[in-house]
Amino acid sequence: MSTGVAADTAVIKALKKMRLPQTQRNREFWLLLFACALSGAALTLVQLGALGAIDPMILFIGGGLAVLVFALHIVLRIVASDADPFVVPIATLLTGLGIAMIYRIDIAKNLTGWDAYSSKQLAWTAISLAGAIALVIALRNYRVLFRYTYLFGLAGIILLLLPFVPGLRVADANADVWVSLGGFISFQPGELAKLCLAIFFAGYLVRTRESLTSVGTRFLGITWPRARELGPVMVVWLISLGIIVSQRDLGTGVLIFGMFIAMLYVATGKTSWVLIGLALVAVGVFLATQILSYVRGRFTNWLYAFDPSVVDPQGAGFQLQQGIFGLAHGGLIGTGLGMGRPQVTPLAHSDYIIPSLGEELGLIGIFAILCLYMVFISRGIRIGMAGQDDFGKLLAIGLSFTIALQVFIMVGGVTRLIPLTGLTTPFLAAGGSSLVANWLIVALLLRISDGVRRQPRVVIG
Repeated sequence: MSTGVAADTAVIKALKKMRLPQTQRNREFWLLLFACALSGAALTLVQLGALGAIDPMILFIGGGLAVLVFALHIVLRIVASDADPFVVPIATLLTGLGIAMIYRIDIAKNLTGWDAYSSKQLAWTAISLAGAIALVIALRNYRVLFRYTYLFGLAGIILLLLPFVPGLRVADANADVWVSLGGFISFQPGELAKLCLAIFFAGYLVRTRESLTSVGTRFLGITWPRARELGPVMVVWLISLGIIVSQRDLGTGVLIFGMFIAMLYVATGKTSWVLIGLALVAVGVFLATQILSYVRGRFTNWLYAFDPSVVDPQGAGFQLQQGIFGLAHGGLIGTGLGMGRPQVTPLAHSDYIIPSLGEELGLIGIFAILCLYMVFISRGIRIGMAGQDDFGKLLAIGLSFTIALQVFIMVGGVTRLIPLTGLTTPFLAAGGSSLVANWLIVALLLRISDGVRRQPRVVIG
């Protein structure tokens, strides 16, 4: 009798386990439907506020992108049914809100056709979703990436070097980080380089974790690892930063450095590495402000943004001032989509898209967007912490921290909390290379979460 009861219990548990993936995907379906509805509503409100009429063409194009999003959802049902159900809907909603605001700025500037930034953003969104679908299908087991640790490190360096190749570099760019593809499409290879370097850091730190924590010379209360353990990863990191500094791309340099320190802390569990990283940041900032004129200029604009005796309000300080004025104009509830003047701020569609959204959605809207980022990042960290293999844990947490640091740098920069650096706000801002990289991060997190839930659990007792 007891044997039969045990068998029935086992069958019930097996059936529950089979229904769980379907429940996850059903939850994702409804959240995706909600995200697409909100994105469509944002586009409609932009048209009503700025044009006073509805143009069905932009809604048709947005509907086409919704088809791609649900295509990703169907692929997940087939090949990764255990994947996290919140990551794709959040990324979809953020991307949709970004397209709506970029479209609103295009209307204000009378940009149409391929000259409109929203047209380019729609095209890059389609490419990004196609890339995410392809990665989810091709990468059946994320642990395969661990085998190619050093190849990804080499690929990251090569991608950072591409802007120096004659014929590829975009000559009139503010920073030497862009390459021209076919003479009509500009791409920033550093966005893909950070993904390659994240995989390299995760793989290498897993291989040298024990040596980093227990072997070495103890000095000032810290066990310093031997050069042969920490040396290779430090060489790749220093080469990456050297290339970035020479390219005048301070933002990517800070991003890669922060990602490296965060993953090092997760791998070793030692707070001392975070303190050392902060000390290196302080030294690096001091040296950069003394040696590099463009870094010194950013700090001057930050510290004296409203001092006309130091910063020209019609020159270097104009952008920061207008962004802050736009946020103040929006107030608590905003002017309404299509009803503000975000186009007054230079680069309102890219670097300053947060003030643009803040003006028309208000403080409440910005708070809701930051909450979306918070949930996205927390899900990524949760995916990493739930795993039983160190590589997946380091990679998921490293990628999630990259998004978190990028949001902090951009929101802090436009609100004058910290100096502004040349990055894009993930998913929201105009920028094809950034959008592709962020959706590839989504695909990697989906694959890791699916693998984590499928792996057997060790039961003690």
